[in-house]
Amino acid sequence: MHSYETQLNELFASSSDASTVLAQILQNFACATGTIHVIDRATGLLKLYAHQGIPPFVLEKIQLIPVGKGIAGCAAERKAPVQLCNLQENLGGIAKPDAQKTNVQGALAVPIMDAQGLVVGVVGIGKMQPYDFSVDEIGALQKIAQRLPTILSI
Repeated sequence: MHSYETQLNELFASSSDASTVLAQILQNFACATGTIHVIDRATGLLKLYAHQGIPPFVLEKIQLIPVGKGIAGCAAERKAPVQLCNLQENLGGIAKPDAQKTNVQGALAVPIMDAQGLVVGVVGIGKMQPYDFSVDEIGALQKIAQRLPTILSI
């Protein structure tokens, strides 16, 4: 975990580009897909800010996400991480049918909160196989999410 945090510290020191930051996050978690959504203050919706590995037919569907809907929306509403071991067998109704079309299976979404504890966005990562993110992995993504408002100026 130390080298992982060192890599991220170097990344955060050298880049404020959301796509670059997201790519490094995905590499460190060995994930194929990822998104960063930010809250649009005018509408209150989660607006797509950066993405990687998302099929074009899904991009249109995830441009704007209501808080409380889908994996990212649930993470924002709950102010807590939301994970699905296998999005393809989502029995809880959290994942939307279009999200299942991505073929992502293990998915994790973590809220991005500002210094006052308000949700300003959500970072999501996904693997192409069923996967339970460990407590350590969830904690690491939460640490990253805490730093994103400053790094990305959101």
